[in-house]
Formats: sequence, structure tokens, C-alpha cells
Amino acid sequence: MAGELSMKPVTLDWAGVSDAEAALVSRCLAGDEPACTELVESHQRMVYQLAFHLLGDKEEALDLSQDVFLTVFRMLDRFRGQSALRTWIYRIVVNQARNRQRWWRRRFQSAQVPLDVHVSEHGELASPRDECGPERLLRQKEQADRVWQALRDLPFDQRTALILREIDGLSYEEIGYSLNVAVGTVKSRLARARQLLRAELQQ
Repeated sequence: MAGELSMKPVTLDWAGVSDAEAALVSRCLAGDEPACTELVESHQRMVYQLAFHLLGDKEEALDLSQDVFLTVFRMLDRFRGQSALRTWIYRIVVNQARNRQRWWRRRFQSAQVPLDVHVSEHGELASPRDECGPERLLRQKEQADRVWQALRDLPFDQRTALILREIDGLSYEEIGYSLNVAVGTVKSRLARARQLLRAELQQ
């Protein structure tokens, strides 16, 4: 852990922001309501899905999503194009989700991932269309349950890195910016997360 703390967080440059994004941010800052609506509509699905993956609860994810966009508009004047707008918003989601997990932990609550809801709504681990027999579907469902349970049991930082990489498809640099850590730290967290998942699923 000491090595992680000593590493310099990654910073992306202005090149990651398109002209269209820069114009959208400028319009939002000028109080253009259609621009604000466009920003929300462009990112709300991403924000909700990430919040859901991190918190494992539909209502908490919806509530967090609202808080995230309130924070986005409150802090938008501080956005300097140091990353893509999406990556900047990811960072806000991760920080707020981490704070909620700490709040739960202080009150001895554990977040429960509603795996049935997740699989039915998002279907990332659903079986192929040509393999839809009842027995195979049941096996696929059981396997999906085990994977998501193992994912839920990972430490928050490792789970977050794995979700951002494997589900949301972020680059190491984008993950580093979202988590405010160096790329080397991202890679080490991913390696540990995958190792723990493999160990759990092999039992």
C-alpha cells in the first residue's frame, strides 16, 4: 500500500476533450437549459450503470445518480479539460459511491448485489441465443450469480478498477484518472482483483 500512495496520480491532457464537448460545457456554464439536458441525457445511463455495479442496489444507484449530476453542475466551472468529460464524471461517481460505502460500513450495513435484477436488466452474462435450453439457462444463471457474488466481495477499490476496465471498457489512463491513482496502481489492483476472483470461482 505504501508504494501506491507514493505514486503520482495520472493526469490526462486537453486533447481528450472534443470540440463538441467543450462547446457543450460552455453552453451549460452559460445557463443554456437544453445543453444541460443534453449533458444529463448523454451520461445518465452510464452514471446509473456504474453506480449500480458499485453499490449493487437499484434505489441507491438512482439516488446516487441524482447526487452525481447535482455535483457535476455545481463543479462544472472547475472542469478544465484535463480528461474527457465522461472520465471526469466517472471520477465523481466513484468518489460518491466510495463515500456511501464508508457510510454503510460505519453503521454495520453490507451492500447486497441484487444479481437477479442485474442479470435481467443488463444481461452482460446472459447465455447466447442459440443455447437457451432450460438446463443451460439455469447453469448460466448459477455461474452468473457466483461471478457477481465474488465481484461484490472484492475490496471497493479493486472492484471499481475491474468494473471500469472489464464492463465499462476504460483505458488504464482513464481508470487512473477516475480513481486518482497512477497507472501502475491501476494495473496492480486489476491483477489482485482477477487473482481473487479466480481463487473464489475455483472453490
